[in-house]
Amino acid sequence: MIAIEEIGKLTKEKLWLITVVTGEDLGQYSQLKEAFMKAIAFDKDDLTYSYFDMAETDYATAEMDLESLPFFADEKVVIFDNLLDITTDRKSYLAEQELKRFEAYLENPVETTRLVIMAPGKLDGKRRLVKILKRDARIFEAGPLKEAELRTYFQKWAHKEGLAFESGVFEELLIKSNFDFSDTSKNLAFLQSYKKQGTVTHEDIAQAIPKSLQDNLFDLTQYILSGKIDVSRELVRDLRLQGEDEIKLIAIMLGQFRLFLQVKILASQGKPEQAMVAELSSLIGRNVNPYQVKFAMRDSRSLSLSFLKKAVATLIECDYQIKTGVYDKDYLFEVALLKIAGLTKK
Repeated sequence: MIAIEEIGKLTKEKLWLITVVTGEDLGQYSQLKEAFMKAIAFDKDDLTYSYFDMAETDYATAEMDLESLPFFADEKVVIFDNLLDITTDRKSYLAEQELKRFEAYLENPVETTRLVIMAPGKLDGKRRLVKILKRDARIFEAGPLKEAELRTYFQKWAHKEGLAFESGVFEELLIKSNFDFSDTSKNLAFLQSYKKQGTVTHEDIAQAIPKSLQDNLFDLTQYILSGKIDVSRELVRDLRLQGEDEIKLIAIMLGQFRLFLQVKILASQGKPEQAMVAELSSLIGRNVNPYQVKFAMRDSRSLSLSFLKKAVATLIECDYQIKTGVYDKDYLFEVALLKIAGLTKK
């Protein structure tokens, strides 16, 4: 069970003496923090709660509240938000002596105080404070999820919200969201507002979810392959205006063409889809989604091995020339696109 699901079972009455909400997946952490505050029924006007943003609060003020006895109830909840001092982040809000006093508190916490520490980022395991927390605190951590965990969580979420999907559409959603927790959450929200009832289709995905950079570059690739040079130039100009850099654009296009090339080579060897997925997963060092292979096979069907090899080589050469400062990167990128377009005519 992932952290955000565990928090769903939490209440104010079930809090440990010390609780930590943390995580380096900041999109997931944001939702984890929101779910936590909801679970404990946090109310800024309720005097049994004390909230301190450690980026803005003097530690002595927070410490006084932390160590004092509750006045309005048998127990109180004290929240230290943005305590980056326990993460690998270079920012530090507590002085050395303050850190020692806080460490002393963690070793001997007040029984009537429930301390909640919120720390976006990766916990710094080398710090003594973190070692104490890992030993004594209840930690909810928004870490990178495995693909299976991500899929299961959002399938449950979608089912709870009444969303159903045609075959392959949920996988398309995950691919379009780059298997990212935050992006998947946002895209499901878009779908939910667009599709009030019925089953989500491929058309719904196309209509409801804004195009990602990968989508735009897939379109760019299709424009180039079909010889629509003016349209491709217009799209590149729009991407530049959005602040996208040519090196990043090349990296994504290169990834697309490499996958096309890999599945084309494996298909020429007579490998079935399932075997392709296994071989590519072994080659890349991570599990490749079967639908990525299916879509790559579909989109590369009309492309020859010779073309794909030359297209990959063209993009690699362009990337090298940009990084070594041969010419202006805008010019080099456009030349590379024209070369690839020229290859389609041969």
